[in-house]
Formats: sequence, C-alpha cells, structure tokens
Amino acid sequence: MTNPVSHRQLSANNVLWQYVQSMEPETIAKLSQPEPEVAQIMENSLMQMLGGLPSEHFDVTITTNREDLGRLLASAMMNGYFLYNAKQRLEFEKSLSPSQEA
Repeated sequence: MTNPVSHRQLSANNVLWQYVQSMEPETIAKLSQPEPEVAQIMENSLMQMLGGLPSEHFDVTITTNREDLGRLLASAMMNGYFLYNAKQRLEFEKSLSPSQEA
C-alpha cells in the first residue's frame, strides 16, 4: 500500500532537485562557498567539543573510533546546516525590515 505523505515528500524533493538543476553554475558555486561567520562559529564549536588547548603550548592527540568520528561529523554537519539556515533567515528578515537609517 502506498503512503500519500511519501508521495508528497518525493514530489517536493523532485521540485527542489529541479530547482537546483535549473540554477546557473555561478549561483551553485556561490552557494557552495562557506559563510565566514558560520565557519567561525563551527570552528569554535568543534574546538569546544574536542578541547581547545593552544597548539603552540600543547601537543594534543585525539583518539576515537570510526563510529564516534562519524557521529561527530554528522553532528558538525547538522550544526553547520542549522547555522547556515539561521544566517539566511537573518539576512532575509533584514531585507524585509524597513531601513533604520535616519
């Protein structure tokens, strides 16, 4: 039996995929570049998770297994997507708000 929600989600995914495919290469290249603010927040977040001892004073080695490293990567990716979306929303809200210049 077919789940109608799955069909709607699939259709939405296809629309998104079609939209991405219709973009100009320059637009895709721009969207593929990291936002400097997001990258800085991500770097700080990872340093906090791993321990941010200054490398000039400490020789730090981190040991983990493949599964935990995968979890760390997934967490970092999700944080990155969240922060990028938050940045986009902030920019969108700024563009909609009236100019505050007097």
